[in-house]
Amino acid sequence: MGLPIEAIIAWLVIGAIAGWLASNIITGGGLGLIGNIVVGIIGAFIAGWLFPFLWVPIGGPFIGTIINAVIGSIILLLVLGLLKRA
Repeated sequence: MGLPIEAIIAWLVIGAIAGWLASNIITGGGLGLIGNIVVGIIGAFIAGWLFPFLWVPIGGPFIGTIINAVIGSIILLLVLGLLKRA
């Protein structure tokens, strides 16, 4: 039927937190509120795809999700930074 509204809100909150944290860790990586949310959500997908291959369990369900999303967001911001320079 689709995602429940609670799941969508959770994705947006985790994406916002992860994107904000990643933009503060990577200097010059801030993309504004919407950009940070998008980077955080994409970063969560990157981490969700990458970490099972590496067998890296991090944290509990909520904190682990944020940590994974932040790491994925940092990876995405570094790649975007490299593409900007090219």
